[in-house]
Amino acid sequence: MKFDLKKDLKTLMCIVFAAVLMAVNIKTFVRTGGLYPGGVTGLTILIQHIVEKLFGFTLPFSIVNFALNGVPVYIGFKYIGKKFTAYSILMIILSSLLTDIIPGFYVTEDILLISVFGGIINGLAISICLLSGATSGGTDFISIFLSEKKGVDTFNLILGFNALILLVAGAIFGWDKALYSIFFQFASTIVIRTLYLKFQQATLFVVTTHPQEICDKIYDISMHGATIIDGEGSFGHSEKHVVYSVIARSDSRKVIKAIKETDPEAFVNVLRTDKLSGYFYYKKED
Repeated sequence: MKFDLKKDLKTLMCIVFAAVLMAVNIKTFVRTGGLYPGGVTGLTILIQHIVEKLFGFTLPFSIVNFALNGVPVYIGFKYIGKKFTAYSILMIILSSLLTDIIPGFYVTEDILLISVFGGIINGLAISICLLSGATSGGTDFISIFLSEKKGVDTFNLILGFNALILLVAGAIFGWDKALYSIFFQFASTIVIRTLYLKFQQATLFVVTTHPQEICDKIYDISMHGATIIDGEGSFGHSEKHVVYSVIARSDSRKVIKAIKETDPEAFVNVLRTDKLSGYFYYKKED
């Protein structure tokens, strides 16, 4: 594991903030609304409620969450990155212990407001982790592993896992809270997809007279190659070249800036890419 004091301190601060944010969210919005968030957090809360209903006592959030994260943490260490997983373990430990320690309090009793704003805060906490080089644990490890190593679309898998949690919760504790939890999960997903762009792609079409220089800039920043297509301008009939490349959306702003610095006259068209077939390079986690 390589260490960079300034970067690592920044990461630690972000993880602590995200852990506090997630714990406060669970003890206020989630517990107040009786909601079931997605992933291992939702499964942990569901297990707590089942044990409380059947046996009359509440298991500590931290114990259940630690146990459920065992396999995902193993996947992280073996396949994703040691430092990445170590920071994620810190996030899991802090958020779990803080959830047990921080006292709960009411912000609002409006279940719709709780669902929407609780989901937004949850998505923000997870996004802070991901952008800092960590996860909140659980299905995040599995999602990253499948996206990075296997090239599998993880949306349906995670959606199916969350749907199973809601089905069990609805059957045992009532469908109203389970259905409101869908709003929570939807709001959380929207925030994550807006802020965390690593596993989303963008297609670039660049019309330029400096094709090789543009290709070099794209590779230097994103580690992705490009295809040069010869063309002709329809108005002046001058020689043109089209550079075609698919890059991570998280790199698109830097790449476009470099393109305009290389060729101020370049015409750049950026398209959202929904599906790829073939090898696509992802930057490795530490």
